[in-house]
Amino acid sequence: MSSRRHTEPVDVHLIALREGATGPEVLLSRRAGEVYAAGCWHLPSGHLDGPWEDMVTALVRETLEETGLAVDPADVRAALTVHHRSPAGASRVGLFFEVRRWNGVPQVREPEVCDAMAWFTFDALPEPMVAYCRAGLDAYRTGVRMAVHFQEPGDSISYDPAADRMITIPGSGIDGAVPDDVRDFAEPAVGWITGWTDVSWPREGSRVWRAHGAEGGTWYVKIHQNGRFHQREVDALRGWVPALGTAAPRLVAADLALRAVVLTAVGGHCRHGAVHSPRQQRRIFHRIGRLAATIHRSAPARPIVSPLLLGKLERHLDGARAYLATGNEEFIRAIAGTAAALPPLEAVPTHGDFQLRNLRWDEASDELYVFDFERSEAGPAIRDFVRLSDAWHGRPDLQEAVWNSYGRALTRAEEEHLEVLSVLDAVPGISYGAAHNDPELVERGLRTLSRLRTSPYPTAREE
Repeated sequence: MSSRRHTEPVDVHLIALREGATGPEVLLSRRAGEVYAAGCWHLPSGHLDGPWEDMVTALVRETLEETGLAVDPADVRAALTVHHRSPAGASRVGLFFEVRRWNGVPQVREPEVCDAMAWFTFDALPEPMVAYCRAGLDAYRTGVRMAVHFQEPGDSISYDPAADRMITIPGSGIDGAVPDDVRDFAEPAVGWITGWTDVSWPREGSRVWRAHGAEGGTWYVKIHQNGRFHQREVDALRGWVPALGTAAPRLVAADLALRAVVLTAVGGHCRHGAVHSPRQQRRIFHRIGRLAATIHRSAPARPIVSPLLLGKLERHLDGARAYLATGNEEFIRAIAGTAAALPPLEAVPTHGDFQLRNLRWDEASDELYVFDFERSEAGPAIRDFVRLSDAWHGRPDLQEAVWNSYGRALTRAEEEHLEVLSVLDAVPGISYGAAHNDPELVERGLRTLSRLRTSPYPTAREE
């Protein structure tokens, strides 16, 4: 046994991800000047600044110094650890972190050591690239949490596929790695999966991975947060969703015990947070109306919908009350009080969470795609316009585009239901957002209440 102890330095690496037109993109910078691996692309990274700085603080600091992006420590996610040895024999431990939210626009902030910065898809990474960094990204895509990358004397500093020294270390499936039972479920359905990318939505309890097959092909593997959501999505995918054709994913496999599904991939890129010209927006909302009509007509309507449920309103009000403006609670109770007197509506298939984040648009083909059916159930068609109405508020042209392609405007009874359903959606959103440090949900709920109080849905039109 050697008496020499390891004294490797520790460095931190930023895996900043955004959704691009063809899939996830990672931010890379090109090293320049009198530095190691000048001319090679690398993740934004750096060393811990002395024994007093922890690894998350170091990542946040290095990210701001190198890229100008301000990252909240609460948005930092552990990705993997790589034990690396350079061709010269020096070793180090690299801590890689995933970040999907930040403030600012990336830019070169240290021109003396970096001369370029850009976004790249994982299938088109630039060359030359630091082998150590490439090993970390390759390990990250497989879903493992730990890897060894010990280079040999004579190896190139830049990535060389002929001298790939990465060895991944399987994990237990805890804390973000793809669990073995999920792999064992997915691979018999689609074949060997060589790349796993965690694309889970930050605020949800469900887990979603984009899976890349060894022989091509992309699928999504989803673990639902509870059995009710799992059954709803499976029932929808086996029931009415096939009527949407290529506008929705297809169910490849399902496992009730795991609460897992394998789905085909759909095209386009997510609408959440996307920026478009007014003309493009009108085109997208025209497609939204047409897709909503297809959903609601995908199965015969039922004659009666059960009454709106108000049982949880008091609990949600308790969680939201501190954020409500003066008069909001009285308004909420007044609107909720009208629910019992509302005329019944027909029940049709509904998506249940029909909003921009669950829609993808392919600009080239002008096709709109919908996914995430875990809240799907039979209900009034108006249920699917509750969250969309926030997206078209202040834009009558977008609202008109929806109704034109939907085939009709709302009846008076539907407008009354929409007002009540919007209030019943806003209050839980505020309560949940406050409890889970999600200001976006809080603001959306408060915005909805303010909008309804100042511009209620019209009720003068006769059916």
